[in-house]
Amino acid sequence: MNKASPYILTISRQMGSGGAYLGQRLAIRLNASYLDHDIVRQAAQELKISEEYLHSRDEKVTSRWQSVLQSIAYSNSWSYAPPPLDILNDADLYKCESDIINRVASQRNAIIVGRGGYWVLRHHHRVLSVFLHAPISFRQKRVEELYHVNQQQALKLLNSIDQERARYLKALTGADGSDASLYHLCLDTSAIGLEKCESIILEALQARFGDIELAPHEVVSD
Repeated sequence: MNKASPYILTISRQMGSGGAYLGQRLAIRLNASYLDHDIVRQAAQELKISEEYLHSRDEKVTSRWQSVLQSIAYSNSWSYAPPPLDILNDADLYKCESDIINRVASQRNAIIVGRGGYWVLRHHHRVLSVFLHAPISFRQKRVEELYHVNQQQALKLLNSIDQERARYLKALTGADGSDASLYHLCLDTSAIGLEKCESIILEALQARFGDIELAPHEVVSD
């Protein structure tokens, strides 16, 4: 196998389980590109749509009429506007983000968080897909600390985002994103800790590809 061929790590996650945290740490250790919200930014440029609007749609399934109302809400005019015929639908957005993911995967080593990366790259010959999960009590505590919200707000946020992501992936891929058989590695970040999860993922990459070079260890703040 050509050692120069890029490898990709996809991280799927429950909110608050540490996906972005571990993704950023691993990107530093592996000297790899880190793609999370950058995918949305690039999609906004290619689709010529505001980044703010796409962030409101990020990893969510949107009904056509909800899309119409959102498009009106983002308009600067208060006058009546008929529903546009070319409103961006979920499939178009998913295809654009998938194209971006595939382009990156063909060019360079990368860590891709969310956006159905595990599914988009399921046939890629140099991919390791990871699913991170944890009990809600662990995730709730992290969300409270990271976003400075109270317990009730944290639980509401967790339930909302977990459900939205699950519906999004099910609608656009037909697969259940919590199905362990879709991933090479599933880790409970509360059971063994984030630092140990990082080590396990690095070991799995080395075992799978055998040619992984690591940068000196650096600390990334939580």
